[in-house]
Amino acid sequence: MRILVLSAAFTAGLLGSTALAQEPLDGYLVARKACKATVSIRNAASEAGTALESGRAYHLIGENRLNGTHYYVVVPGAAPERRWIDKTCGDWVKLVASADAFERPGSGGAIAVEDVDVSNGAVAETGGGKAEPAAEGGAAPSGTSGDGAGNGKVPRDLLLAISWQPAFCDTHQTKAECRSQTGDRFDADHFALHGLWPQPRGVEYCDVPAKQKSDDKAGDWDKLPPVEVDAETRAEMEKAMPGTRSMLDRHEWTRHGTCYETTADEYFDDSLAVLNRINASNVRELFAGAIGQTLTRQQIRAAFDEAFGAGAGERVRVSCSRDGKRQLIGELTIGLVGEITADPDVSALIAAAKPTDGGCNEGIVDPVGFQ
Repeated sequence: MRILVLSAAFTAGLLGSTALAQEPLDGYLVARKACKATVSIRNAASEAGTALESGRAYHLIGENRLNGTHYYVVVPGAAPERRWIDKTCGDWVKLVASADAFERPGSGGAIAVEDVDVSNGAVAETGGGKAEPAAEGGAAPSGTSGDGAGNGKVPRDLLLAISWQPAFCDTHQTKAECRSQTGDRFDADHFALHGLWPQPRGVEYCDVPAKQKSDDKAGDWDKLPPVEVDAETRAEMEKAMPGTRSMLDRHEWTRHGTCYETTADEYFDDSLAVLNRINASNVRELFAGAIGQTLTRQQIRAAFDEAFGAGAGERVRVSCSRDGKRQLIGELTIGLVGEITADPDVSALIAAAKPTDGGCNEGIVDPVGFQ
């Protein structure tokens, strides 16, 4: 069997136009069978999915983790195009500069070069058994990232925004969630969910009707459609996302969640899953133990390093607000790249993100109550 190989330069251009999965890969995948490609790994069993065409090549974006279980590919014509497939579905074909076999950590050694066609000096290698032939031009499907124009294409490049609610409430005292805040409520000493934002900035309002977009931008969140989630998710949101009392959930879904390419239920489940890991870590303990005191950016980043691995703190930005003469820590934004599962590997998600500037240098961890 022979495989049509694209030029390395053209393939690099394709890679630049697609979003990275949690562990990026280059090249493409040749399907060995007509297996199911799904939007979500977690819900694959219940998704109808889209069948791959046996023998066809699909542009490969990455895998769910290093030496993981699933590949992230582009399936032309599917909605959305970016989909997960089990690794048993096909062979990874990589473009390299020479005919040397390549080795991937944990793969068990170098993999032999299969029978290939060579174009412009590129050599294709397979990351598994012998690949089936690709349809002509089949190695070049391309996907596009979201651009805020309502095209629904979303990179799994995310920012998680979590709030220190007492600080937010000191500057938003008329909000329903702030008028009702008490010292024994969850958000008095835990981080609260603000939102999960697909990146890059500007990926917003995907396929949202003009009237809803206008209402959202005007702050008329009560006019937005209710968010459709199950009872368990709703209960968790009401605890960990106090802004639901002001319909923050409707705003976040309309502006950001519509670009996540899942249901609202999965979007909020994923957001809460990562938030819960952070609230269960020593990062939350650091804040809860410093209420009424000042924390520095260095302390916060060090706590993330301790909880989620060296370098995690560099992916965290600290946002502060002024309340009279006081500077309060109001929010943390954390970079994430990859597929969020029901039991997320937050360390890997953070590690895959790019470092960011640190934001403010220090601020007070505000206690409950208007100051």
